[in-house]
Amino acid sequence: QIEGLTRAGRRALALGEAREALGCFRKALLLSGATASPRLRRVCAFNLGAAYVETGKPEKGLEFLLQARISEGEGEELSGDFDFNIGAAHEGLRDFPKALEYYGKAGEREGMEQAGGRAGTHVRMGCCYLGMREPARAARCFLEAARTYAATASPEAAAVALSRASGSMLQSRRFRAAEIAGVLARCRSLCESIPDPVLRGKLYNDIGLGYSQLHIFSLAAESFEQALALCGTGQRDRRREAMLLQNLGAAHNALSSFGTALGWHRRAAALHGALGNRRAQGQCFGNLAHACSRLGNHEAAAENYLHALQAFRDSGDIQGQWQACEGLGAATSHLGHPQKAIGHYKEAL
Repeated sequence: QIEGLTRAGRRALALGEAREALGCFRKALLLSGATASPRLRRVCAFNLGAAYVETGKPEKGLEFLLQARISEGEGEELSGDFDFNIGAAHEGLRDFPKALEYYGKAGEREGMEQAGGRAGTHVRMGCCYLGMREPARAARCFLEAARTYAATASPEAAAVALSRASGSMLQSRRFRAAEIAGVLARCRSLCESIPDPVLRGKLYNDIGLGYSQLHIFSLAAESFEQALALCGTGQRDRRREAMLLQNLGAAHNALSSFGTALGWHRRAAALHGALGNRRAQGQCFGNLAHACSRLGNHEAAAENYLHALQAFRDSGDIQGQWQACEGLGAATSHLGHPQKAIGHYKEAL
């Protein structure tokens, strides 16, 4: 009966049915109390504790995990998982140093045949270092995880780890641009072998953002276009689509491809508007106005800066309002209306 409940709990957990899983593991633990096996009770306590941690209740999980402590000489079959889950509980409680201590123990106990487990431990350690605001150390953990995942032929997991590594490297400012670009290139090459279009699209967007931060806008634009092409597959994510259109327009602005940028800006502004995201729509109008201005169409620039100003007012974005007023001042000055321009500049002040 305990074995059946344990199997049912694991199956429910895999399906995301947290309540049912916890119920199964609780019943198994209660039944184990009537047996003469302390080891069985510890196994059941471990299962319940790990389930609580996995379902976002680390404090409750830690309580049961500590009941599953294995004494010296009683075998090590739970040790790696035990340390990992204790670490996850402490991570959930934001006690990152303690979490790192247990993740370190878990990594030491896992053998070569458990390379995937070691990689997962490195990912969790990277998350802890991010929580401690140590992105350089986090990046090294994610890179090690990616290396291990690649060795076990897990391209999806390796690509995600490389994406997280590049983000941490950019955040830390301790890595050369060439190093970060190399990580982004490796991540991009792995994307081609990922069958899940949603994950692939998310990764291409993250890669594009990374290239944008490195000011490699040609590769950023290519990555955003690859991500956009995947938005129509499966369930359509219109918010992601609007964001990608906005990113594409901004990348083409940075490339001085203002004629190409106009179409992306217009589509992004329209979609953000349909979704009710006025602040993002204001940013798109501002980008569109800048492109019009650089193309010498100052009348269209002024009109779009006005649209941007209203959108920023609606969303309460003070900095956006200031930028729109400055843009309006420049556009009206080019149109030969100095008094209006002065008024807009004063409003910006």
